[in-house]
Amino acid sequence: MLQYTGLSEVTGREVPTYSCVGDEDPIADCHTVQSRIDALRAGGVPAELEIFPGLAHGFGLGNGTVAEGWLDRAVAFWEAQLG
Repeated sequence: MLQYTGLSEVTGREVPTYSCVGDEDPIADCHTVQSRIDALRAGGVPAELEIFPGLAHGFGLGNGTVAEGWLDRAVAFWEAQLG
């Protein structure tokens, strides 16, 4: 996703966005991702972000970590957007 780089701009054509990231991720800086989510929200795009303390990039399903259950929450977010 372009949100990792911070180079993408909000155009008004974005779709509802769920994102999750570990606060120790060396690839997708959580502050950059937070800025992107904030910009989406400011533009009226439904957006949700979960930041997981102590996790780096690639935590998978998060089983046995603070991220456990993120996939279910993501699906619930997407289902809510569908209506």
